[in-house]
Amino acid sequence: MKKSKGFTLIELLVVIAIIAILMAILMPALNRAREQGKRAACLSNLKQLQLAWIAYAGDNDDRIVNGEAEYNQSAIGACSTPTGGLHPREKWWVGTDCASDYMTGGKLAKEVQLSAIRAGALYPFVPADKAYQCPTGVRGEMRTYSAVDSMNGLARTGTYSGASGTRVGRTVLWIKKTTEVSVPGPASRLVFLDEGRVTPDSYATHYVQATWWDPPHVRHADGTNVSFVDGHSDYWKWESKETITVGKMANPQHQYAPKSDDAMADLQRIQKAIWGRLGY
Repeated sequence: MKKSKGFTLIELLVVIAIIAILMAILMPALNRAREQGKRAACLSNLKQLQLAWIAYAGDNDDRIVNGEAEYNQSAIGACSTPTGGLHPREKWWVGTDCASDYMTGGKLAKEVQLSAIRAGALYPFVPADKAYQCPTGVRGEMRTYSAVDSMNGLARTGTYSGASGTRVGRTVLWIKKTTEVSVPGPASRLVFLDEGRVTPDSYATHYVQATWWDPPHVRHADGTNVSFVDGHSDYWKWESKETITVGKMANPQHQYAPKSDDAMADLQRIQKAIWGRLGY
């Protein structure tokens, strides 16, 4: 009887080596494909929130939703609920979902966060919990998106007068109505962005100085997802390695001053998209 010939040890090692080489070649491509899928899901979420933001304004005589998330003394410490002052009787777009120690990783319980999302003014338009969360966000965060300051969020130095946004030429800096968005046009003014974690109010951005307030939000490789007044969402890639390095820190630096020209260009790009122009 003729015996079947098996693999020799050398042949097995060669096969294993070939498989290892193929895996090394294929894994980066698979990871990129997986990331692109998550980026697309995140863009879809932002698109839904943006359309809800537009629909809310349509139902409220062009007045846009309160861009600050609700926060209160017990959850955030020294902060106050933003339904008075510059936001008289304006319901927040999402409720209190941020722990007082959020900057060091603190989180409220999952159900508390979800209840806050469901209490927000946009939830009737987007009644899907997962639409508020990027698939690659920080684990345990039920909301990873923030509205920007200029869209009826926290009014910053130099951006408002009385209870209205300051007008510079045809540019209104701090927006209360969609019709105030003129120059630059609706396709160029940001509304939501993907921070990757929950923060207590709107995305903080200086108007009168060349520094970050909240840190750069580096998401989805070396960029981030954003949405605009006209309803479209987009992926922005940061151009500076400095911006990317700062944004990828475990606890990214607030009030960061760019050191290089290309890092300054990244900062000014987002400042212009938020306020419509630079204030310095």
